[in-house]
Amino acid sequence: MFCRNCANPLDPNAAVCVKCGVPVGSGVNYCPNCGNPTDPAAAVCVKCGVALARPIPQGEQKSKMTAGLLGIFLGGLGIHNFYLGYTGKAIAQIVLSLCFGLGAIWGLVEGIMILCGSIKTDAQGIPLKD
Repeated sequence: MFCRNCANPLDPNAAVCVKCGVPVGSGVNYCPNCGNPTDPAAAVCVKCGVALARPIPQGEQKSKMTAGLLGIFLGGLGIHNFYLGYTGKAIAQIVLSLCFGLGAIWGLVEGIMILCGSIKTDAQGIPLKD
């Protein structure tokens, strides 16, 4: 077994890599089976063929319905983007709404996109729940 961050051989009972300090299973640079360098987007190791599990983002799933309705009704204030963790985008919507009145249209469109499934994840990459 090899560290996916630095390719250092790992003890089977190790919780973290003693070379780089990263938790076992974290990282996408090397194959955990053979230690061969891997492409972060690869699904399998090209050397040994083992499946490469991608790290799953941790955190609570947010509701698609809540985000969509916030976008439709309060989108001009960017509330749906604050809810989804897109703070910078939310602040831009507030500024555009206050200065030009354009944030409401933007929020309405994003709210519909969320409900239709075009926007599928929050700012951390966690999928929205139905």
